[in-house]
Amino acid sequence: QLQFVESGGGLAQPGGSLRLSCESSGFHLDYYTIGWFRQSPGKEREGVSCVSLTGDMTWYGESVKGRFTISRENAKNRVYLQMNSLQPEDTGVYFCAATRDVFADRATCLEGDDMDYWGKGTLVTVSS
Repeated sequence: QLQFVESGGGLAQPGGSLRLSCESSGFHLDYYTIGWFRQSPGKEREGVSCVSLTGDMTWYGESVKGRFTISRENAKNRVYLQMNSLQPEDTGVYFCAATRDVFADRATCLEGDDMDYWGKGTLVTVSS
């Protein structure tokens, strides 16, 4: 069974940090471009960050650039999202997703329409 499971969400204070993890089972992440997305209340899905197969290329949405860092450990089938300087606007459900499109660029990946697998999400709440 192919699964993608996120973890690490929770409550953080403004200015705080959280680290999200995403682990695949049933398939190896080596062959996929991976993205993190979020769904905030009353807003459309937003592409947060993407990472290429080998991790040599990373892309970020404008709202998180300079604050979030994506990374991956293919040997462990895991992808991470380090979130620093969190703001209330970062509140939402965070999903990881994978696409077989190894040539996906920033725009394609962050749009999210070509993703083949999606996790169920982990809730991040930023509040004092």
